[in-house]
Amino acid sequence: MTAAPRLYADSAVVDEIAPLLAGKLIHGVTTNPTILERADRTGAHISDLYDTWSTQGADEIFFQAWGADEAMLEKRAREILALGPRAVVKVPATATGFPVAARLAHEGNSVLLTAVYAVPQALAAAAAGVRYIAPYLGRLRDAGHDGLATIAAMQSQCAGSDTDVLAASIRSPQDLVDLRDAGVRHLTANPAVLREALVCEASDEAAAAFEATAAGGSENATA
Repeated sequence: MTAAPRLYADSAVVDEIAPLLAGKLIHGVTTNPTILERADRTGAHISDLYDTWSTQGADEIFFQAWGADEAMLEKRAREILALGPRAVVKVPATATGFPVAARLAHEGNSVLLTAVYAVPQALAAAAAGVRYIAPYLGRLRDAGHDGLATIAAMQSQCAGSDTDVLAASIRSPQDLVDLRDAGVRHLTANPAVLREALVCEASDEAAAAFEATAAGGSENATA
């Protein structure tokens, strides 16, 4: 049986994420330095955010390490992993990041290689045994690539390994559907996109009709 998809919120705005976690609609939260900045957060807030989202029920919480060389990148990556068992560290898919990610993964840590743009990178990540890779659908398209086909090819390279594609830069509910059709199970999107995926005008109209019927029946029953 094919495993069920998992949705993640790509945001650091606590008030946006809380209802999704409370409703058990997402598996976890993904962030990076840019996302933190947009929410008026910095690396100094990572520990508090981890505690907040853990308390609210996130199963996986992603923060990105940074550093100009391997030593600094690995030091910060280990600090993120030390936050607790729900922490997943994101490491850039660069010549500096790959060996750091591979070493951490071989120790049994949860690691995501982020900003994966080329299919050979996916193969290398799977060979290294990292837990996730994160290609960016929207940004691939912005760069003139067939983003869906590229990510589908990455998914193929990861098949049969311990590495899963966690697709990011998802800009519409249809992107979620198309990526799932391509075999991608893990999907992260802005909370606005996730909320949009829950809504259909026809469903709202049907629910309103049911409510009207129920209300009328209730009035008749008490008359």
